[in-house]
Amino acid sequence: MKRRARKAGWTALALTGACALAFQAAPAPAQGSEDGAWPPDTGKGPCAVGKTTDAGARMRDGTVLRADVYRPRTKEKVPVILMRTQYGKEAAEVQPSSYQSPEWFASHCYLVVVQDVRGQYASDGDFYEFANEGKDGYDSVEWAARLPGSNGRVGMYGSSYVGATQWLAAQERPPHLKTIVPDKTSDDYFDGWTYEGGAFRLNFVIPWAMRKIVPSAAANRRDWDTYHQVNRDYQDVQKWLGTAPYNRFEPFHPGDPKVAPYFFDWIKHRTYDDYWRRWAPKENYGKVDIPVLNYAGWYDAFLDGSVRNYQGMAERGGSASARANQRLVIGPWDHTGWGRPTSTPAPLLKQIGPVGNSPVNEMMLAWWDHHLKGKDNGVRKNGVDYFVMGANKWRTAPSWPLPQTRWTDFYLSSTGHATGNTQDGTLSTTPPARNTPADHYTYDPRNPVPSVGGHSCCTAAISTQGPYDQQQIEQRPDIAVYTGAPLAKDTEVTGPITVTLHARSSAPDTDWTAKLIDVHPDGTAVNLNSGIVRASYRESPGEPKPIVPGAVYEYKIKVWPTSNLFKKGHRIRLDISSSDYPQYDPNPNTGSWLGESTERRTAQQTVLHDAAHPSKVTLPVIPDGGRDQGSGTPPQK
Repeated sequence: MKRRARKAGWTALALTGACALAFQAAPAPAQGSEDGAWPPDTGKGPCAVGKTTDAGARMRDGTVLRADVYRPRTKEKVPVILMRTQYGKEAAEVQPSSYQSPEWFASHCYLVVVQDVRGQYASDGDFYEFANEGKDGYDSVEWAARLPGSNGRVGMYGSSYVGATQWLAAQERPPHLKTIVPDKTSDDYFDGWTYEGGAFRLNFVIPWAMRKIVPSAAANRRDWDTYHQVNRDYQDVQKWLGTAPYNRFEPFHPGDPKVAPYFFDWIKHRTYDDYWRRWAPKENYGKVDIPVLNYAGWYDAFLDGSVRNYQGMAERGGSASARANQRLVIGPWDHTGWGRPTSTPAPLLKQIGPVGNSPVNEMMLAWWDHHLKGKDNGVRKNGVDYFVMGANKWRTAPSWPLPQTRWTDFYLSSTGHATGNTQDGTLSTTPPARNTPADHYTYDPRNPVPSVGGHSCCTAAISTQGPYDQQQIEQRPDIAVYTGAPLAKDTEVTGPITVTLHARSSAPDTDWTAKLIDVHPDGTAVNLNSGIVRASYRESPGEPKPIVPGAVYEYKIKVWPTSNLFKKGHRIRLDISSSDYPQYDPNPNTGSWLGESTERRTAQQTVLHDAAHPSKVTLPVIPDGGRDQGSGTPPQK
């Protein structure tokens, strides 16, 4: 009776709650259906497919996890493709307009297994984010390898948290795991997932947990009161984003260890300590000795970690063969907007058109055919495919950052009136004069700078992600705006970006934000990417130190990577401020934070850019870039 009761209602829950952290991967533009419906029927393989639901796999501690198995009707033994998801195996990350269906992949003569992770949907056990995915992943890979019809070679795929389940399994080194294809996921579940530069990623973490993992875990244990309560609370998520302190976040029942214990642990562990270190893929590349095909998006919540996963494996993977078989594909995508006709990314991403479609399904299939079936099909084993916005072209490179990069410093300057976009602030490759006056503004955490686009999660329809015109927000008096002269020629900027900021604050702790912008001749100011540093985290993510009010410090702000062709006549701009809400929690300027306190104070901020304090943004300029280079077709192999 218990098993039947749990099963009842799961189809509806899976379809309505499936994968806010899903990704959108798309076939080549020519393979979409004419009406834009997803997934299209085209491109199926030769094998007929049968389906078994709720196949049980017993983990080493006795807990049973359940999967749907899609079996190709063939006498030959075939490789296994495994997805381990917390978003519902019936959904399988197909929507919104993301992966092809499991049946589609199975029709290409693969045994496809889609499994609910522990404590979610049809699987038994208690759910705790990240904690069980390593050992459960190992056991599930080995179980799948022994299924009837399997040839013992297993690959994995999936996006976001489903990418995390791959990395956490891979670092356990299951013998039958031969490759993974993680999409839009991170190398670290502290920095670049829950926090960034010391700031709490408020607008991702709380809506995601409220919409995606707390209710489904409640339904799994048949706690329907909590399930309905959290779903009701989510309808007013903007109110809850403004509720502090987070360590007493009412919708998640503080004090009840069954509802969301992981959330309160995330708040408790606000530094990079052993709690986070045990799960970070970046700590374990040496244990991973398989090929990896990574996907990332220029406006995705986990872009920086996806890039670092590629770099880390290419440099420190567990074998020479693994290091030589690392691929990275970066497209013009937010977390779920992959350019499909039915997807809803930010409007400026949508305008890119079919050239920006994700090729993930075709590329995965070719990758698996090569690494799991041994086909000599021309799959490129290493390197980077990246989409250059502005040029709207796909290009390739042998490594990241691009070998031909010219790191170019653009210095901030003004006559002391750069705030409010008065056109006083400038960017130039000429270092500042000795006595250039500083810029000043007041940062009030009770009136933070609103987020307008950026790298976040999970859909542009309800959160701040993607490219948007920044002109209106730049009129605020708490944003210092620095703009270069019109460019004399097309200039490609592709790679990581660093802002070196010399600044002081009247507070014992505060935040500094930076945003790189492409200014069009008509004044449209499109954000490319951004970054933040909490002043107390300026030296280390593990040992925060307060600042001395009034003292000048040098801060390094990591602006996440981009690839953009600044066309002739366009201008490069950098915005500096101290808040980006609700993308990040507002720093209260007290030395504490809103995870533990509700007190807020105003801070007086000063940005210096004289000869002794040369504030600058260092851009990765690509000298051989140009609008006529590259391909108008997404990569296929």
